[in-house]
Amino acid sequence: MEPCWIGSFPRHCVPFPNLLPTLTQIKAASVKLGLISNGYGDFQFANLQALCIDHLFDEILISEWEELRKPDPAIFHRALKKLGVEADSALFVGDHPENDVRASRAVGMKAIWKRNELFDQGVEVEADACMDDLSEILGWLLPSPRQA
Repeated sequence: MEPCWIGSFPRHCVPFPNLLPTLTQIKAASVKLGLISNGYGDFQFANLQALCIDHLFDEILISEWEELRKPDPAIFHRALKKLGVEADSALFVGDHPENDVRASRAVGMKAIWKRNELFDQGVEVEADACMDDLSEILGWLLPSPRQA
């Protein structure tokens, strides 16, 4: 039997600042977007729907549905294959130093660490870049007007 809070959790999801406008801009630029999440399939997908971002992703891989969990390299390889993208052309953004940053870099992707207060205390994160706000991704993915 699932805990009673599971069903109501999506009504209380709070996105990181600039989540929706950032993803919308990336999608408008025809950049392929994938999401890898550890967790229960229906629960995680309901949260993505509650945040109104599920439609922005070309592929969504949730560990329960994939029968794989980050940091297993196989889930990253599966996402790359589904997106039709080579690892050296992919950028992974995550907030977990091991499961996101180190794991994606281990398969050849570039990784940006979204700083996270849970890991900010003395943890050394070997990322290609670090960011505090999701909108900083745009500088990595989209050319500035001067470069276009």
